[in-house]
Amino acid sequence: MKPVYLYSTLGCHLCEMAKEIVSPLLNHYSLYLEEIEIAESDELVERYGVRIPVLKSPHHLDELGWPFDASQAQAFLDRIAI
Repeated sequence: MKPVYLYSTLGCHLCEMAKEIVSPLLNHYSLYLEEIEIAESDELVERYGVRIPVLKSPHHLDELGWPFDASQAQAFLDRIAI
């Protein structure tokens, strides 16, 4: 299985919503969700601080920032799962 990153931070209710949307889709693509805590890096806070939650593949440049729904998440996973 390959990872898909979820950039988030502790206590982010939108990040919890994003996980609820994405989690049911992961098995179909043989992916697993790896949460990246942005608060541990000044660079990540700078990049994602006002955009979280953000989905990203470690193998692609594509990102999917909030807000997104299940169909948008599925389209994103279709692109990165190749």
